[in-house]
Amino acid sequence: MTASRILEVKGSEVFTLPPETTTMDAVKSLREHKIGALIVSSGNGSIDGILSERDVVRAIANHGAEALDSAISTHMTKNVVTCAESTNIAELMELMTKGRFRHVPVARDGKLVGIISIGDVVKRRIAAVEAEAEEIKSYIASV
Repeated sequence: MTASRILEVKGSEVFTLPPETTTMDAVKSLREHKIGALIVSSGNGSIDGILSERDVVRAIANHGAEALDSAISTHMTKNVVTCAESTNIAELMELMTKGRFRHVPVARDGKLVGIISIGDVVKRRIAAVEAEAEEIKSYIASV
């Protein structure tokens, strides 16, 4: 299964905010959409950064409550690791494990086309393992 196939199944909607958005407004957006990360984008599919719940916690720990009044560009992760649509689940798991992050934007020609979370990867991996187990059971039953 590839990133492209995961996006076909789950959808490619991504919530983005411009870099000047306050951190408090970003936190409200995370809550409203029930998500763990937002893509920071100046528009036209650019990926300027990513703001995760972890980034917000780090900002508050470092700067106190006033961090909530500052722009998300101040607290976002700027060097965003992306994947291609052809990236497979094993590669996604390796990226996420090595980088210690839970969200990977999917890009085509440097432009955002979707986002995959660790939950998406785990869900697809479990489905694949269950399908494989069923195939083995069917094979054993037919022998």
